[in-house]
Amino acid sequence: MALAGLFRRYPMEIILVAMYLYLVFAAPGFATIDNQLNILRNITMMGIIAFGMTMVIISGEIDLSVGSGVAFSGCLTAWVTRELTPFLGPYPSIAVGAVAAMVALAAIGVFTGKLRQHFNMPTFITTLGLLTVLSGAANLITGGFPITSFPYEFSFLGSGFLFGIPFPVYIFVAVFGLVFFLMNYTSFGRSLYAVGGNLEAARLSGIDVWKTKTLALALTGVFTAIAGVLIASQILSGSASAARGWELTVISAVIIGGTSLFGGKGTIRGTLIGVLFLGVIVNGMTLLNVSEYWQLVVRGALIIGAVLMNHMLETQARR
Repeated sequence: MALAGLFRRYPMEIILVAMYLYLVFAAPGFATIDNQLNILRNITMMGIIAFGMTMVIISGEIDLSVGSGVAFSGCLTAWVTRELTPFLGPYPSIAVGAVAAMVALAAIGVFTGKLRQHFNMPTFITTLGLLTVLSGAANLITGGFPITSFPYEFSFLGSGFLFGIPFPVYIFVAVFGLVFFLMNYTSFGRSLYAVGGNLEAARLSGIDVWKTKTLALALTGVFTAIAGVLIASQILSGSASAARGWELTVISAVIIGGTSLFGGKGTIRGTLIGVLFLGVIVNGMTLLNVSEYWQLVVRGALIIGAVLMNHMLETQARR
């Protein structure tokens, strides 16, 4: 009985631990320190975006443009670096490019929120269109070829180590801490749940519902730009093909973590578990030489299974 209650309360955590123990024995090299650090490095960029996506989905909206946003921000940073380096030097130019990318994607998040507010345009449709727009913009910036304007030292952000831990992990932890604080200890976080749970009730209680939704979209834009800069650092170029299809993986992690697509329910801790879950299973299947096509099948089945399990557990808890 106690075990059943524990599973109802921490289903994905228990499944993650069980899967981890299985891979320790079944996948050669899985338990090595190098492989564990590799898992951490691989989940950081998508995890940073997933933390923002959690806020967006809890508020009752969705953002399908994050994959193209990563590519756009990396290309914009590379282009600005190339154009300004003769005047400012490489590192100030990189900083200007990174800030420009964050401002641009935050502005796009605000634009999406305003369309939702004033024209009732579903964010699903707006961001689906922006996915194509940002992808096209990234190709226009690069001319179809990666921009390799970064100095080699810039690779430290995406590929370097600090005290034996990949540097992107520190940014990942910092973003997690920020979003955790916002969602659990601020009026903004409480408003997210209220707006996603019942928009009209939240409005009548005095919450600025559209400001809340727009801020969540803007923050997700900033986190997407950060991930784009890290990817550009990792590959030392701005590439329009970077992060293709990431939007579905990011949303998968959020859903697996227990966030409801209908809004009003979810936790940043759950998203962390979802990100770790996907990272571990992809790494484990790769070590087990599972076909990439089967990996896609398994990941899709996991999304369906996670949603079904969360629904069943929630239904059972109501009885």
